[in-house]
Amino acid sequence: MASLKVALIQTRTPATPQAALDHVAPLIRKAAAGGAQLILTPEATNFLIKDRAARDAVLADADTDLVVQGLRDLARELGVWLLIGSAIVKSGHDGDDRAANRSILIDDSGAVVSTYDKLHVYDVDLPTGESWRESASIRPGDAAVVADTPWGRLGLTICYDVRFPHLHRALGKAGALIIAVPAAFTVPTGEAHWETLLRARAIESGAYVLAPAQAGQHEDGRRTWGRSTVVAPWGEVVAKLDHDEPGVLFATVDLDAVTRAREAIAQLTHDRDFAPPHV
Repeated sequence: MASLKVALIQTRTPATPQAALDHVAPLIRKAAAGGAQLILTPEATNFLIKDRAARDAVLADADTDLVVQGLRDLARELGVWLLIGSAIVKSGHDGDDRAANRSILIDDSGAVVSTYDKLHVYDVDLPTGESWRESASIRPGDAAVVADTPWGRLGLTICYDVRFPHLHRALGKAGALIIAVPAAFTVPTGEAHWETLLRARAIESGAYVLAPAQAGQHEDGRRTWGRSTVVAPWGEVVAKLDHDEPGVLFATVDLDAVTRAREAIAQLTHDRDFAPPHV
């Protein structure tokens, strides 16, 4: 295998698609100028809007969304592979007016290679008093996705998915060498759990984890943790933005490290059937 230069884009996405595109595009250009072959953006790259009515006013299909189309054009112009960590788009399901939280993988010709709809929606009541009900506005997906790239297989997840180890294990067993974890983590949960969860998911899957993040105080009032991070298969953090400002994080991914980790501890081949605990 070979090494791969990646770039994680850390954003503070605005509340309108045009402003979001104007915000993220220069960061992607910077990443490409720095030699990145695969560039990843965070969750909700196309806009961040809490208010349902305001969100619905700008919600579009993925094939007409301003940011999705703009980033497809940019990937083609720059000759890079680009993962839109997620875009909030129409789900395409009749009778369900909720949106999809969708990762979109784009190749260097601007073509969409693969998509993934977030499986686990964020319904929580935090000790700080924050309450989130993502299920009210986001229709969860129903399938895990591993996509083929020139450098090997890429497993797709989004944000809250990181708390579900079985998903990442399934991606590893399906041949993913890299798992993407684009996110918009809240500050309390980010401070407490972000790096620990990312390192755990890398260790148990024996894969690289690439986690581009939203960061800072947003127009719609939310605050996100930032700290975009790259974790190697053995669990060590190999690159990190230690702040919550927009920026670009570069890292070189040694894909042979995946083989070494999985040969050292072949946990992905050691599953055993077992009876569930009595309740």
